[in-house]
Amino acid sequence: MERGDRPWGYYLVLHEDAGYKVKQFVVRPGSRLSLQRHRHRAEHWQVVRGEATVTLGKEQVRLAPGGSIDIPRGALHRVESVGKENLVVIEVQMGEYVGEDDIERFEDDYGRAAPAPGSAPPKMK
Repeated sequence: MERGDRPWGYYLVLHEDAGYKVKQFVVRPGSRLSLQRHRHRAEHWQVVRGEATVTLGKEQVRLAPGGSIDIPRGALHRVESVGKENLVVIEVQMGEYVGEDDIERFEDDYGRAAPAPGSAPPKMK
């Protein structure tokens, strides 16, 4: 099983096939992922443990265990672990390409944001 360690926690690839990938990601309390978008895939997130605040475009959604959200391809998004325990999410990626390099970061607490020239995110109000 593939594991990726990140500054906010880690992910495990549970299954991958043509056109989709299933991952579990674990976010430490108080940590959050980059404000990001994907050009080639959509995602579905299902919270199984912990509490999350998801930013999707200019909206913020609070999710508890059992809650889920769909992230359309190209949508600006991020998730933050806002509870006292690790946030555990099952992510289903669907699209023509589901590689880890299909990511544009626009804001990042760990200094990894470096969008390509001309790829500014849509303005959020």
